[in-house]
Amino acid sequence: MPKITVVLVLALLMGIQPVTTDLYLPALPAIAEGFGASMAQAQYTLSSLLLAFGISQLAWGPLSDRFGRKPILLVGLTMYTLAAIGAAWADSIELLITWRVWQGLSMGAVVMCGRALVRDLYNPVEGAQVMSQGLTGLGVLACFSPTLGGFLAEHISAKAALLAMAVFGALSLALIAIFFKESVQQKNLRALEPESMLRNWWNILKNPTFLTYSALSSASFAVLFVFLAMSSFVFIKIFGFSSARYGLIMFGMSANYIAGTFLCRWLLRRRGITQTVAIAGGISIFGGSLMGALWLVGVTSFWAILFPFYLIALGHGIHQPCGQTGAIAPFGKAAGTASAVNGFLMMVLAFTTGTWLSQHGDGSVKPMVIGVWFWTACIAAVAWLAVQKYGYQDAKQ
Repeated sequence: MPKITVVLVLALLMGIQPVTTDLYLPALPAIAEGFGASMAQAQYTLSSLLLAFGISQLAWGPLSDRFGRKPILLVGLTMYTLAAIGAAWADSIELLITWRVWQGLSMGAVVMCGRALVRDLYNPVEGAQVMSQGLTGLGVLACFSPTLGGFLAEHISAKAALLAMAVFGALSLALIAIFFKESVQQKNLRALEPESMLRNWWNILKNPTFLTYSALSSASFAVLFVFLAMSSFVFIKIFGFSSARYGLIMFGMSANYIAGTFLCRWLLRRRGITQTVAIAGGISIFGGSLMGALWLVGVTSFWAILFPFYLIALGHGIHQPCGQTGAIAPFGKAAGTASAVNGFLMMVLAFTTGTWLSQHGDGSVKPMVIGVWFWTACIAAVAWLAVQKYGYQDAKQ
């Protein structure tokens, strides 16, 4: 495929994640009230989806190494569209959680293949640049998803926001069927053999470069998850924002993320991966510490939450392309499996974070601030220590 086609396909595949998580966030408080559910139950519609998303990749990865990316994408997108329709017509919070789990299972195939196809086609540094371009497209979808979700929730219904995901899934299915060309040049015929799978997993999990970049992408996603899980309740319930106004806040966050992907490409060309990640680590810890310091001194304005997180979103736009491509780069013949394990680790950490948030929610901004501060400190530690030791040192590698 031409590079522009790869970037557009990558944006579509990676973009299914913010569509699935961000689009319904403005409707989440209304969904909880409509079902008579608690905030913790409503948050499980997000955290259970991400846990299923993470676990499913362990199966989708070897399957894609064996049969290729395109068949797995077609199956995954079909499942996703059907699950989204089911979620839109769920009549209880328990049934909604069930359908969201199925969405997560199918979404695992889509995002995993997106990460893997970059390794199929490019070396580490060029792959990070292509991934950052694809994630710019993800950022555009992330910009408009909560805005659209807020409009649908406020002017039509909360279920309309859920149904919009089915429309996205059906359109993505059609586009992949028509335009996507298989990126796996040589399928691994032994990828599904138990002995081969265990050997691949062991080789991946003992690789220090994989662990380093997986830690980076996982910690960066965890801090984003804190914001995704808490922000609708914080801004709508605590600060009194409308669903539409909350959508604009998410638009601004995604715009900063997009700026981060552009900054990522600019830095990669001049500094290489390790220095780029180190700079982004400084941005992340500054944003997290600013939020924590303002909270400690009693500043309660919504800007004390929003402005620091916009800085963190900027760093997130650098950490994700570098972390996701860096983790998979050592495994040319097992890119699908490596992508799956990386995605699994990211989602397990997100689910653990979501569980902690649901257990410590007290109706204030405190859990969000603590979670953000903690994970930005972890990002900085990985970026400044582990990446400098185990990352790709040659900018032209």
